[in-house]
Amino acid sequence: MKRSPFSLRDGGDPPRRALSLALAGIAAIVGHGTARSGDACTAASTRLVAPVVELYTSEGCNSCPPADRWVSKLKADPAVVALAFHVDYWDRLGWKDRFASAAFTARQAGQQASNGARFSYTPQVVVDGRDRTDWSRATVPALARPAAAVDVALAHQGDRFVATVTPATGAPQRLAAYWAVTEQGHVTAVRAGENEGVTLHHDFVVRDYEPVPAWTTRVGAAQTLSFKPVTAADAAHPRSVNLVVVDAATGRPVQAVKVAC
Repeated sequence: MKRSPFSLRDGGDPPRRALSLALAGIAAIVGHGTARSGDACTAASTRLVAPVVELYTSEGCNSCPPADRWVSKLKADPAVVALAFHVDYWDRLGWKDRFASAAFTARQAGQQASNGARFSYTPQVVVDGRDRTDWSRATVPALARPAAAVDVALAHQGDRFVATVTPATGAPQRLAAYWAVTEQGHVTAVRAGENEGVTLHHDFVVRDYEPVPAWTTRVGAAQTLSFKPVTAADAAHPRSVNLVVVDAATGRPVQAVKVAC
């Protein structure tokens, strides 16, 4: 684990926590939150909360390639919503990451209050809103999934993506959300910095990111969210449009869906 060279908060490494993985548990959620059969541009959540994995990484960090490879393995599990946020605080050390964004750096810093991390660092893996320093020992985040208290339906309509978020009994009093467009199969030959001479392979690269302000919920009262991607679809790098709905008070995901179109 490597700290940011421009750490937003200093401190020691977070304590490691044991991660118990049961591959059989993933069978109960395969297909959860993914596109319906025969329609890749429509998705609906089911009765369990989809697993959400966020990676904070950088092409300028030589500790990050193993985490990039670990996240790429999640392509084997369609239930997982995986998001690789490339931060920009390594860009001043010799190599500018073409996928990096100050917005992703700000998101990482903003999540510290709720995910348990004491400072910003790379690579950082956050599973279901919790900092996981033990990610390297995991194959997939196949922890037991809680029952969902929020239903989400997502569809591609013209040049926009429209989602309906419906709270059920037990839903948080206030929800928030964020949209993220991810792309697969990017390759970068790094010519400077800590990874000079290394060819990096990236999946789940976040290209567009848009937070949704919090709103007050009422059981059964649907909220409609709309999103227009900025980055055009590229056949060479298959994309997914992801919507993650969170508890506005804690920042923890309560449901997530994605469509590949």
